[in-house]
Amino acid sequence: MLSVLAAEAVPSYDGTLAVLCCVAVVVALAGGGVLAWWLLRNRRPGGAGRPPTRRPALLTVAPPEWRNRPAPGQIWWADVPFTDGSGSKVRPCLVVRTGPGRIEALKITSQDKSARRDHVRIPTRGWDRKADHDSWLDLRQVFTLADGAFDRHAGTVDGGTWQLVNRSHPTGWYR
Repeated sequence: MLSVLAAEAVPSYDGTLAVLCCVAVVVALAGGGVLAWWLLRNRRPGGAGRPPTRRPALLTVAPPEWRNRPAPGQIWWADVPFTDGSGSKVRPCLVVRTGPGRIEALKITSQDKSARRDHVRIPTRGWDRKADHDSWLDLRQVFTLADGAFDRHAGTVDGGTWQLVNRSHPTGWYR
């Protein structure tokens, strides 16, 4: 009889406690995911605990020994890696910075990106006579490429597009 009274004295939760525990776990996991996203998005360029890496001062004129290398403002056909690392493709790209042993460039695509704010229309006829429509310059990511990735010079970007690039990215030569 004592056991019957003890059983009746304990309130029944009907699974409420289990549901609350599950909700707490989901909230904790979501919070951890948001924290990880924020930390990755706001990390310092130099890494944790290190000052941001500094880029050398940009020069406005190429060093004499670099006169035959791809120069800022020029469009070249280059072997550009895919973002996912699965391979590469020879495509036109715009050189934004030239440094020792490497060149930094933005890729150009022929696919229509008119709905995107991170792409700008680039007149194509001046550097690709076979083109029947303009291309799009991807302003999102600067690719660092070795000199050997650059195949052939295609032309020079128009002044209006180069001004837009200068507002988005530092341009020039660096040692």
